[in-house]
Amino acid sequence: MDLLRRKTQLNGLLAFLKECEQDIAEALRNDLGRPEFEATVVEIGPVRSEISYTLAHLESWLKPQSVVTPLISQPGRSWIQYQPLGRVLVISPWNYPFKTSLSPICSLMAAGNQIALKPSEHALSCAHLLANQLPRYVDIEVHTGDSKTAKDLLEQQWDHIVFTGDGHVGRLVYQKAASNLTPVTLELGGKCPAIVDESASLTLSARRIIWGKMLNAGQTCVAPDYVLVHESLKDELIKRFKKSLRAFFGEQPRESSHFGRIINGMHVKRLAALLEGADVIHGGEFDVDQKYVAPTLVNASSWEHPLMQEEIFGPILPVMSYREFEEALALVNKCPKPLAIYCFSANKKLQDKILENTSSGAVCFNDVVSQAGIYTLPFGGVGASGIGAYHGKFGFERFSHARAIYSKTTAVDIPLRYPPYTNLARKVASWL
Repeated sequence: MDLLRRKTQLNGLLAFLKECEQDIAEALRNDLGRPEFEATVVEIGPVRSEISYTLAHLESWLKPQSVVTPLISQPGRSWIQYQPLGRVLVISPWNYPFKTSLSPICSLMAAGNQIALKPSEHALSCAHLLANQLPRYVDIEVHTGDSKTAKDLLEQQWDHIVFTGDGHVGRLVYQKAASNLTPVTLELGGKCPAIVDESASLTLSARRIIWGKMLNAGQTCVAPDYVLVHESLKDELIKRFKKSLRAFFGEQPRESSHFGRIINGMHVKRLAALLEGADVIHGGEFDVDQKYVAPTLVNASSWEHPLMQEEIFGPILPVMSYREFEEALALVNKCPKPLAIYCFSANKKLQDKILENTSSGAVCFNDVVSQAGIYTLPFGGVGASGIGAYHGKFGFERFSHARAIYSKTTAVDIPLRYPPYTNLARKVASWL
């Protein structure tokens, strides 16, 4: 696609978000009990902003980029020109069905690719809306169906596959892509820690951690999965957590219109099983029929408990203490590399220690989750939390082929490189 065609597609994507905004909010409410505010702030708004940013900068991104040509290759010039990868499959999850579909699609359209989308069958209202409405605005194939549909799609030949979901399925996608030598972008999540040190504001830390953890009822890949707090602050932080929960959702969160629901009964049962034997200090109630799990705090003292062995992906927050900051870093590094590390601290030296001694997709100081919505930052994981990153220019480059181009003049032809090779030619070539 040329520049005009790409801009037309991106504007179509914007029109879909604008004209179907109420339908999107209703679908999210049906599938996830999502409050309309959350639908706007974490799904619709960030994608609209990213599309507008992309439209404003796309022309400059597409311009050929001149690079230095070494002396030995002179006279001539070298440049990079971006071209589409080709046909790309996007497999999106159920937890943020519009954000995780439309954000990579924005980057793919900017790069000029042909796109097929497979939304999750677990968020049926959202999948049907995408299938019925999105092709009216942009040129895209939307394939609804269950895991068999996804498997059939993965059997086809693609130039790239974008998958967002859990690590187990991500490995299967990676294996299937490898059989066709298809490159992938995988966003897989992980156990994101939130470290609270002695210099942090406890009230602010508690409010922000609870907000990020309970967003979408905890079904967020970049949500804080557990808290590591200095032992002298643990009891007080837990009190602030409880206070924030009551302020956000009242004494009966089940009745609050500001707290979402678990995607289905199977996941409610999974979360209930994770709570077996746990030291629950707040919440803990669940209702399979209502797809409800209460905002829950757990006093965690051992890494052996199932809550500390896998990504929770629900409104359950284990709280664990540490004595020395190095101990907290060691505990973080004991786990697979997460999508994000959160640190609440006013101590610049401790912040630098995290940057220098850990590895993660992102780091966020004194807040949670928000970094994932900043389209000028790359969004992606490292190691077990994912492969590749997108958003803004990073997405344009991720889903483009940076084509290397060199053009040598025909006006001059230096005989230095041609046989027979002389000793002088070798010395000159070495110097060049």
